Amino acid sequence: MEKLRIGIFFGGQSREREVSFAGGRTVYDNLNKDIFEAVPVFVDSLGNFILLNWEYIYKGTIRDFYPPLEAARQLGFAKSPFQIYIESLGQLTEAQLDALISEVGKRIYPQDFQQYFDFAFLALHGSYGEDGNIQGLMEWYNIPYSGSGILPSAIGVNKIIQSDLLKKAGFQRPKQYVLTKKRWLQERGTQAENTLFSEILHEVGLPVVVKSPNQGSSIGVSILKSSEGLAEAIDKSFFMQRISVDSWRNKSPEEKQKFITQFTDIREGLGFPVLVESGFSDNSDLEILKEEREEIHSGFSVKKVIDHPEEFLDFLEYSIHKFEVLLDEIVLKKKDLERIAPQFFLTAQNSEEFVLFESFIGGKEFSCIVIQEEDGTPLALPPTEIRKVQDVFDYRSKYLPGTSRKITPIEVDEQMIEEIRKRCCALFESIHAHVYARIDGFITEAGDIFLNDPNTTSGMLPSSFFFHQAAEIGLNASHFLTYIIRTSLAERIQSGKRNQEFAEMMHFIDRKIQDLKESPQEKIRVAVIMGGYSTERHISMESGRNIYEKLASSSKYAPFPVFLTGSDEAYNLYVLPIHYMLKDNADDIRDKILLDAQNIQLKGAAMLNKIKEEASPITQKYAGTPLMKPQKIGFEELAEQADVVFIALHGRPGEDGSLQRELEKYGLPYNGSGVESSQITINKYETNEILQKHGIQVAKHTLVHKKDWLENPDKVIAYIEKEFPYPLIAKPADDGCSSAVKKIKNRESLVAFTKMMFREQPPFLAQESEVLQLKANEEFPQKGYFLVEELISRQDAKYFMEITGGLLTHADGTQSLDYEVFEPSETLALGDVLSLEEKFLAGEGQNITPAVYAPEATENTQISVRVREALKKVAQILQIEGYARIDAFVRVSADLKVEVIIIEVNSLPGMTPATCIFHQSAINGYKPYHFIDAILNFALRKLKN
Repeated sequence: MEKLRIGIFFGGQSREREVSFAGGRTVYDNLNKDIFEAVPVFVDSLGNFILLNWEYIYKGTIRDFYPPLEAARQLGFAKSPFQIYIESLGQLTEAQLDALISEVGKRIYPQDFQQYFDFAFLALHGSYGEDGNIQGLMEWYNIPYSGSGILPSAIGVNKIIQSDLLKKAGFQRPKQYVLTKKRWLQERGTQAENTLFSEILHEVGLPVVVKSPNQGSSIGVSILKSSEGLAEAIDKSFFMQRISVDSWRNKSPEEKQKFITQFTDIREGLGFPVLVESGFSDNSDLEILKEEREEIHSGFSVKKVIDHPEEFLDFLEYSIHKFEVLLDEIVLKKKDLERIAPQFFLTAQNSEEFVLFESFIGGKEFSCIVIQEEDGTPLALPPTEIRKVQDVFDYRSKYLPGTSRKITPIEVDEQMIEEIRKRCCALFESIHAHVYARIDGFITEAGDIFLNDPNTTSGMLPSSFFFHQAAEIGLNASHFLTYIIRTSLAERIQSGKRNQEFAEMMHFIDRKIQDLKESPQEKIRVAVIMGGYSTERHISMESGRNIYEKLASSSKYAPFPVFLTGSDEAYNLYVLPIHYMLKDNADDIRDKILLDAQNIQLKGAAMLNKIKEEASPITQKYAGTPLMKPQKIGFEELAEQADVVFIALHGRPGEDGSLQRELEKYGLPYNGSGVESSQITINKYETNEILQKHGIQVAKHTLVHKKDWLENPDKVIAYIEKEFPYPLIAKPADDGCSSAVKKIKNRESLVAFTKMMFREQPPFLAQESEVLQLKANEEFPQKGYFLVEELISRQDAKYFMEITGGLLTHADGTQSLDYEVFEPSETLALGDVLSLEEKFLAGEGQNITPAVYAPEATENTQISVRVREALKKVAQILQIEGYARIDAFVRVSADLKVEVIIIEVNSLPGMTPATCIFHQSAINGYKPYHFIDAILNFALRKLKN
């Protein structure tokens, strides 16, 4: 056995499938390549096991590749503006299903698992993933697997069972109440509803937490401070919804489209298939009809399962039209529609049978990973405090950098930290968990500790608690995954099933770890510079972490993270320990470094040292002696410690040439474009001007200066309105790609944007923030000028779309460069413009790669060639080197004339795990590691030349 084959199970049938998909990718990338061979096993939402072709692992969402667009079209399914899962295609024959699966991989069956892998790493979440189902399947087919066994998994997924067991085991619990669906359906909207609400609030009190018992990632959770909205919260947790005919009729086409899009999102909406039933509100006044009541009931009666969002939209439109015709036939006035209150009652196919109500626990919220030592003893890692910007720690808060804060360890006295750890270990043992678990909880101001939601499969995104807390004891992602696999094998041996075979696998890992320590390989040292002080500093951390992790598990490179902070006048560089790099966002890292510099010890510092000491046998075995304190260095020292630099900064100072100039002073090769090209591309106005002079189409544009605004605001507004009709685009002219980019629809929004951009102090202006609908923790810079552009529209084009195209440069042996322009992605924005989430967060947005310009294959190819030629010309004009991302709109006329209107050029594009440049490079055969390797090879070769 040269390597242990690890089957990574990800995706799945639950509402957390996107989190699982992104987590599985993290595992795939970070497995130690000297010990393991990663085998991706995608589980689709119908429960099929697919040996996935590697290029699809790097899609942003499951919906971006499955069901595969072209294969679905060949089976008669048209391209849809909505993102769907495979179940929206309805009942497929086995032949049809096999045809779809064969486009993305190979269908495999449990009885054949041992042909493909030796060990199953389970990165599935929720139903079928951490409820004992998949664990039982592995037991049946004698496949060793990661994490806990069947019993603790079944306990860990059900919040009602958990609560009962924890209470019986002596753990402090909030007050609770369980409501059945049967009772809710009987009493919803009747007089008994008020009695039910009184009963719930009497038992639980206010505020109240309303939960779906079998969901994770805060799906189906609401927190209410009054009884107002309780019925809607209960519906949400049961995955039920009501749409009134009146409200639907009053929606605009855009609002209807947006509603269906949100409804399709299984984290927030009900998703498909959905059961649709028609009826009337319980307080409707059917007495006004009397004789016609039966006619209305029979004419409006429907009960139907709908699979596809477009079918749903058509159904609503048709049904409401049919109802209005019915009203006309019985001569009922439209004004009486509200009194009749016709509605559609919607229920998700996978809905809950119970809803759990718990009293709200105020205080500090925390999460703690518990792992096992080699003798089976549980060891609690340092608990992390969660500081939210809103009541519910939802998907966005959990996974988008900068939207919440994770403080490790929790800021309480050390005795309390130890008590939390002790109780988490006790809970771990109470539910008979093995290997690892994540335990969430609260500590009140009175010092009471409430534990809840033990998760036997933690989320495994790079920023998750799973890796965050492991880093505190010195383990990077690759080390920790090796530890999990080895410990899981030790646990499976205890079952007495094939224990000799599993023991040999475990000993193989031990030998490999020892061999790597005794015979270390000489590797290329890569300083990965991340952080910065731009509005995209948090995304920069995600990019930097991703680059570091892709290189850390390789046999060629030895990366080390370098954090940049300071200002344009003075850069400060720090070599980071892993646990600093994995802090939640750039500001937390900066603040911690500043405290270290002043020798200020935060609460819990001594406890951290104690936990590190307790975990030292694990750390020593898997990581040796890691760096545990940041080290400030200058560029001269950086040149001594690194062979090459990977700049993972976005905006200034990474993309503007200034950092590049410093690195060149010390002979350090770096990724991306040189000084002059970077200085141009950071400035969107200058980029537009240069491209326009060379005959490249760009949006009509102008700069708005603070000086002019302060002198005469009315004149500035009048000029903009004269030159640019609403809606228009306003954005920073010299910052990153998404921050503060707004679609301005009227004068009020334009004035608000201008005041925000030219404000004197960093805090947001309250009224202007409300007008612009800024999100909590959204970045909005202060600038001396900003860019106004016309909104690019379809006009009379036959085909029209927004794209983003990536490219890679190669040296051709002469002074010129060879440009490899990838097939661009079509990018679809949920809102007015593409958000940070849609660009960089796994599970968000929709990127169709490659872009489908036209339905006919020959036309599509012709258009693609012309688009890529245009992008190549842009790169040549701007002297792009290394790699880049170019955003543009494409208009195609009826005679196939192609217009490519350039929006912006990013010389250091985002390199987060979900960014679409990885999807594009995969089409050309590059895994993300190989793409990064090509970028670094070009940098090293450029220095030699």
